[in-house]
Amino acid sequence: MLSLNEILKDVAVIDIAGSSIMSVGELRIDSRAVESGDTFIAVKGTHADGHSYIPSVIEKGARLIICEVLPDGLLQTVTYVQVESSASALGQIASNYYGRPSEKLKLVGVTGTNGKTSTVTLLYRLFRQLNYKVGMLSTVENQINGEAIPSTHTTPDAINLNKLLRQMVEAGCEYCFMEVSSHAVDQHRIGGLDFTGAVFTNITHDHLDYHKTFDNYLKAKKKFFDGLGKKAFALTNIDDRSGNIMLQNTKAAKHSYALKSPADFKAKIVSDTVQGLELDIDGQEMHTRLIGEFNAYNLLAVYATTVLLGVDKIEALTILSALTPPEGRFDQIVSAHDKIVGIVDYAHTPDALKNVLHTINAIRQGNETLISIVGCGGDRDAAKRPVMAQVAAHLSDKCILTSDNPRSEDPNEILRQMNEGVEITERRKVLSITDRREAIRTACMMANKGDIILLAGKGHEKYQEIKGVKHSFDDKAVLKELFNELGK
Repeated sequence: MLSLNEILKDVAVIDIAGSSIMSVGELRIDSRAVESGDTFIAVKGTHADGHSYIPSVIEKGARLIICEVLPDGLLQTVTYVQVESSASALGQIASNYYGRPSEKLKLVGVTGTNGKTSTVTLLYRLFRQLNYKVGMLSTVENQINGEAIPSTHTTPDAINLNKLLRQMVEAGCEYCFMEVSSHAVDQHRIGGLDFTGAVFTNITHDHLDYHKTFDNYLKAKKKFFDGLGKKAFALTNIDDRSGNIMLQNTKAAKHSYALKSPADFKAKIVSDTVQGLELDIDGQEMHTRLIGEFNAYNLLAVYATTVLLGVDKIEALTILSALTPPEGRFDQIVSAHDKIVGIVDYAHTPDALKNVLHTINAIRQGNETLISIVGCGGDRDAAKRPVMAQVAAHLSDKCILTSDNPRSEDPNEILRQMNEGVEITERRKVLSITDRREAIRTACMMANKGDIILLAGKGHEKYQEIKGVKHSFDDKAVLKELFNELGK
């Protein structure tokens, strides 16, 4: 058990009141999980203020309270620690509590609107192929050297994050590759972590329901780079208009990658077909099963990161060429009889959807019909809904607008907002079908031999969230099932 002084190392403490605590109990930020002897950190969240739960957690037996404002009527049986920011202190406290695990492995964070999961997954698989013990924290799942652990957030809260990193250290992991979301940076979830490197993929329209403005969203990404130490590396996509901004105030060693601009790590697309990409990376040609310009950027980011971590260039390219895409990222299924190509992709932003559709249009032979099925999530950035529909209608031959995860919203209202973006000249090729399964069935019935169906938005997800309930729903499985049922 750790002492109070040990868990408060490097924490900005204003005052300590109440009893003298001998040892620190389990860390909690969820008042419902508090048990006797626990430590409760009162964090001001987006929906609730942890300070309002201090009386109830003390009743449950919490003996150490970390807070920004000391409550009235302090109890002598409880220790109170007043800090400047509970959210900021939480990261450092969690790191201290679990033995500063990020300092005991090489931790690389990947941030950006699109490409985080693919980049992190490819890095994880590549280093496993190099026979290292590796951890991964991603939207799809967390991994501790081959052991899968379900993922609930792109970046876990600071307690669970450090707990997972501690488990990786105990399992002998030398590296961990993790997605770093803008929410996680803004909410100090990565506070107290020691990053070996940071990678920026790109930034486009997303999460404005949370950040309110694009500038706030950009600043959240940049804050990650601003916090890097002198021994770390900062790697950015210089082709992105905000790529250079990430490097402006960082103390880390600065590196860049690009397809179209002068950069430290350079690649050129030699060919891009349904069989995969042929790339020239730093003067070496490689072939990969991954498709599209967006994947060329992901592969280049992975290659650059690998080299910056000390791996031989040729060895990195050799392994990289054999890797397959992560689940739900340009995931292809071909029907048995009519050879209809189904593509399941997580694209849920206008830019990601545009990238996928441009890729499909670039590699198609020309006589296939491209049918896209697109939805938008509820309780999320509503401004992108008409834009998503506009992109889908413009770049597809036929388009079906449907439900994604409507959550607490009326799915028909979401579809109405999406339809506002469809231009009058393109309305004839757009259908609206609220039920996602029926939308997929309709697309399968419309498709003829050799046609292409893009099923966008949910990718790897195995559920559909409606009115607070997660119903089992797997896009890929449903598509396969309907191909067979309809004899396609």
